[in-house]
Amino acid sequence: MGAFLGLVLGVGLLLILRAGRRPEPGVPSGPTVTAWTRRRTEMLRQAGIEGVSSLQLFVIQLVTSLAAFLSVLVVSGTVALAVAIAVFSFRGPPAVVRRVRGRRMVELREVWPEVVDNLASAVRAGLSLPEAISGLAARSPEPLRPAFQRFAADYRANGRFAECLDRLKEGLADPVGDRICEALRMAREVGGTDLGRLLRTLSAFLREDARTRAELETRQGWTINAARLAVSAPWLVLLLLATQSTTLEAYDTTAGVVLLAVGAAVCFGAYRLMMRIGRLPAEPRVLQ
Repeated sequence: MGAFLGLVLGVGLLLILRAGRRPEPGVPSGPTVTAWTRRRTEMLRQAGIEGVSSLQLFVIQLVTSLAAFLSVLVVSGTVALAVAIAVFSFRGPPAVVRRVRGRRMVELREVWPEVVDNLASAVRAGLSLPEAISGLAARSPEPLRPAFQRFAADYRANGRFAECLDRLKEGLADPVGDRICEALRMAREVGGTDLGRLLRTLSAFLREDARTRAELETRQGWTINAARLAVSAPWLVLLLLATQSTTLEAYDTTAGVVLLAVGAAVCFGAYRLMMRIGRLPAEPRVLQ
């Protein structure tokens, strides 16, 4: 119960920090930004959570962990058990973000063929590339409209196609979006008559890839759910047993602390191993 309350509190703080902030597309760069920060910022962007930085997510993790620690400590009075639950709760907010990112990536994978078809139709109708992309602000599927609306506003403001396209890539934070943006950039800079054919071929490829991945992810879901159940079940049982005074006394000893530490390490290692074995390779953003 304490871990659940801590996770709910962390998610609530994440939503509060997200509200009312202007989007800040793009992953920060520079010598002071570590690879860990870049990965977490990229994860937030791909999840569609704009206006929340890696540091803010870390603060939410600390608050969630502290809330879980205090809740379990008040209920059970056992420091060792409270620390173990707090350690697991610390990983809760990133797990929620990764879950949101996974759902958004699946959603985008299903709607990208429609976007490419709209672009191909606009190009075939004789519209310029900026007009075709700006038109997606109204014709594209709902999840992608904010990014294309920002592109249209940026292009109306400065008229610099390359710069607006870079901001569009940063806002989309998607491998397919990167490929489409680079294809449009090349067509704009060097010209070419095969852009419509290229877009139609890409649309067919994306549809086939979406069907294949959907089948694989359905089977992968069984492995992931089994891993989560196997990890969470012992700790849920432990929380139930913690209501008994004899159990609390056992885990207050040195042997009890060692047992909790070893159990946590085994659960974490087994979960990571099963997730790694059952993980599908993610498409990298090679054109980022």
